[in-house]
Amino acid sequence: MKTNIVSTASGKANVSALFFVKKSVQFSNVLSENAEKQVESVLNGMEDGPFEDLELLEIDEQSTLFVNAAKERGLSSLDHLRMAAFRLAKKASKRQIPMVSMMLADAAPEQFKSILLGLHYADYKFDAYKSKQKDAFQVTFEIVAGEQAAEFKKIAEEVAVENKAIVLAKNLINTSASDLYPEEFVANANTIAKYTPGLSIKVRNMKQLEKEGFMGHVTVGKGSSHEPYMITLSYDGSKGNGKNSRTSKDHLVIVGKGLTFDTGGLCLKPPKSMPEMISDMSGAATALAAIQAIATLKLPIKVSAVCCLAENAIGNKSVLPGDIFTAKNGKTVMVDNTDAEGRLVLSDGLAEAGLIGATHIVDLATLTGAMVRALGYAVAGFFSNDDALALNVINCGEACCEKFWSMPLEEEYADALKDHFADLKNTGSDAGAIAAALFLQEFVPENTAWAHWDIAGTAFVSKAWKYTDFGATGFGVQTLIELARRMSSASDKCENEADNGEYAAVEV
Repeated sequence: MKTNIVSTASGKANVSALFFVKKSVQFSNVLSENAEKQVESVLNGMEDGPFEDLELLEIDEQSTLFVNAAKERGLSSLDHLRMAAFRLAKKASKRQIPMVSMMLADAAPEQFKSILLGLHYADYKFDAYKSKQKDAFQVTFEIVAGEQAAEFKKIAEEVAVENKAIVLAKNLINTSASDLYPEEFVANANTIAKYTPGLSIKVRNMKQLEKEGFMGHVTVGKGSSHEPYMITLSYDGSKGNGKNSRTSKDHLVIVGKGLTFDTGGLCLKPPKSMPEMISDMSGAATALAAIQAIATLKLPIKVSAVCCLAENAIGNKSVLPGDIFTAKNGKTVMVDNTDAEGRLVLSDGLAEAGLIGATHIVDLATLTGAMVRALGYAVAGFFSNDDALALNVINCGEACCEKFWSMPLEEEYADALKDHFADLKNTGSDAGAIAAALFLQEFVPENTAWAHWDIAGTAFVSKAWKYTDFGATGFGVQTLIELARRMSSASDKCENEADNGEYAAVEV
């Protein structure tokens, strides 16, 4: 897929595309009087039945695809545009149309961004394991932007960075666990850090983790032939550069669960559940992808990503149910269920976030089946100890067409985490997703805003959902980028108003 953003149409396009909602054409006020009558007739026909979404018709002697921008149920207007562009790109490639022209001069910047992301989503495929790889037909989309051409080109550059990050996360998640074990994930992260200006990396292996007391990783990973690792990636945009010297004083730390495969350990998973466990490192993949994009975009904020990498396998050194270990923050934990391992490695990641001075922490993990049962594949449940951060997560998610639902940190369930011999056990008796969040809260550094995203349902799908036919969705990458962007701009606003002798409460 290629895009060409122009002020006026070149006249070289083979097909034009018109987005519509019910009987109203979107973004186009340049139709001739005759064309308007033809379009009105077509849209009436769409409602009554003769014509369908993506119908190709002649309008003023120009082949025109009519794209329904409100086809699906339950989506926001921006997500409708993504889906419409996604379907358009798929149809154009299938029909082998060399160039499609879209009149978007009247589109708002956020609408254009959604359309562009939809086109990019349609371009993704994962065929690394196919014996015969076939390239899809490449379509050029001419975007007629009028006076917004310069602004749209800047947006397109940012979207390209975000899409690259989404593709990175998807590719990592979709890769076979035998090919992407913890050490191989580290190799990928090292390469990304090397070629991303401003991004540094620290890697801890098994011996270092044990020496420094990060025993969650050691406990989970010691049964595998692939040793665990914890990597900390750091980007500091808070120093500013040039004119952009006012920057955020916040330090956002993203902590990602990276179980490159999860057998469940000695508390073995059912065979039917096994194949999708290649996705149990989705949190770490998303964290890595997001910080790569944040550094590339040079956002004026300090951001770190902690990837907690291990393989939960069965071996002669595997953790036994009933084993007790001392976590990094000094609390003792009894392993009640070896299949509740993600929260153990995350306890180390949360401790690391505190050690490096986090003001805000977002951890994300494919953590509980309970969350899948509660919210399914379309909505991620999250928990937070800070109302302002929680609201920001929801708002950023809406802007990025990713749905989040705030869940309660219900203290009534906390006593179920108490153990007879240890301070804590890693499972509760009821409300599995809440119990997991309450367990993680025990390791959140004091006076730190924290949000825990349970992306078990949204990270990987086994049936077609929106722009994903099967496999990794890339969920969360864009919301993390947007969160960093808004936190930095909110801090700038505070400082500017303070310099003017004004004060404003800004949620970050």
